[in-house]
Amino acid sequence: MSFVFPVHFSLLLFTTSFPLTIGVSLYEKVQLLETSYADIKEVLECKVLNLETKVIALEAKIAALEEKAEHQESVLTTLQNEQENTTPMAPDSVEIDHPIVKNNPIFRTCYEMNEANPLLDSGMYWIDPDGIGIGDDAFTVYCNMTSGSTLIFHDTEPKTDVGHCAGRGCYSRKVNYGASNRQVAALIALSEECQQSITYDCISAPLQFNGVDFSWWDDKNGEPQYFWSGNNKSIHTCQCGIDRNCVESHITCNCDSIFQKPLTDSGTITDKNILPIMRLNFGRTMENSSSGLYTLGPLECGGKLETKQLPSSCEDLWRIGHVFSGFYSVMGEKFVETLHCDFSRRPDQQKFQTWIGYSDVKSLPTYFFVQKNASFNRTKTPIPFEIEQLNTGKAMDLSSGKFTAPRMGTYFFTFTGVVNFPTTPATSRVALSLGLYSNGKRIALGYVEKGNNVVQFSPVALQSTLMLQSGDQIWLQITAMSAGVYLFDSNYYYTHFTGWLLEEDIFSR
Repeated sequence: MSFVFPVHFSLLLFTTSFPLTIGVSLYEKVQLLETSYADIKEVLECKVLNLETKVIALEAKIAALEEKAEHQESVLTTLQNEQENTTPMAPDSVEIDHPIVKNNPIFRTCYEMNEANPLLDSGMYWIDPDGIGIGDDAFTVYCNMTSGSTLIFHDTEPKTDVGHCAGRGCYSRKVNYGASNRQVAALIALSEECQQSITYDCISAPLQFNGVDFSWWDDKNGEPQYFWSGNNKSIHTCQCGIDRNCVESHITCNCDSIFQKPLTDSGTITDKNILPIMRLNFGRTMENSSSGLYTLGPLECGGKLETKQLPSSCEDLWRIGHVFSGFYSVMGEKFVETLHCDFSRRPDQQKFQTWIGYSDVKSLPTYFFVQKNASFNRTKTPIPFEIEQLNTGKAMDLSSGKFTAPRMGTYFFTFTGVVNFPTTPATSRVALSLGLYSNGKRIALGYVEKGNNVVQFSPVALQSTLMLQSGDQIWLQITAMSAGVYLFDSNYYYTHFTGWLLEEDIFSR
């Protein structure tokens, strides 16, 4: 025992010498170490979890950036492929985010640029649709010189996930274009046609469900639109609904199907009067298995909206290329009209056009004044004239007494003369009637009569305003007269026939 005891005592001293110095037993020490280990483990696990979360987020951002890069490369490749037939050497350096802008004269549209120089390559160019030197500043677009179309890009072009939400339009995003609203509106007004494509990839994410629209887009006026292709604003439809080949026969959009599988609706909006798309709204993607991803294409406009042979409005003048505000003569319904055009405003704004009045424009001034110097007493014969005071336009033939209208329009005629009445019994009356004829048809009549026993002179007169066609003929003739009565004249020129063109119908010739 004497041998064992010292051994146990030494062991006890060895094993407990440190704890005894701080007053803590071995058991308590183990408990402290376990607690410290658990705390350290929890902190480390939290940090690892945070790092894993950050790694996942970074991976998601990298994937999004890779997808964006792939989309931009795809867009660039598509645009370059479109011009291969005419421009095989399109520059590889053209990018959407950092475009190389060609240094060329600034036109209003790519179509006008292509008309002026058909040898230009497709690429990024400056344009100024609302007019050089007025309105908003010029901006850059992509010009497809194969088709002459203008493409305006925006900030919503990569494929975008709408996330998970339940309500109508619970996901909403405004679309910002690379040009001002004024410039976009001007480009659309100048173009013959405009369009914008949209694609929606979906799984259990209906655009419409049980007659309720959960998704829509806002047009340029902020009005909601529920059609996803074409130009029929009155119905909810996608391209498959127009083509009648949706996955289910009773629906008009594939995404409205009850099938829980990947589906796609693609379409192109072609109603330029409500473009561009200004906001996208999607909803009913609350299920874990639901998904919705949209791709909105650029606004693309092409062609040239032709004006009439002669401009009839300030908008026509603007389309032709006028940019200086002022007074202009334009084609009215029948006559030339004067307008004031304020080209600092858009065509759809008030006071862009102010109507002033009619312009007295005649392609051939026409007026005459002729007289007689001899008496005339024949009936049913055009009255000839001997004296020509005025005959501008040479429309009056003195020898035949006939006026021939050189232009369609409104004419005015007036006639005065003196009738000689012989001596008659007090109970008798004598008379003379004189008519104005148009193409052989009497249209006005002057009449005078007397009854007395002395020679007497009396005036006879008539006048008329007529709408004549080119080539119509006008003349005067005595329709009836009593014996001894005649149209008197001498070197004093009592007989006068005058006429002139009041208003010419310029645009009906």
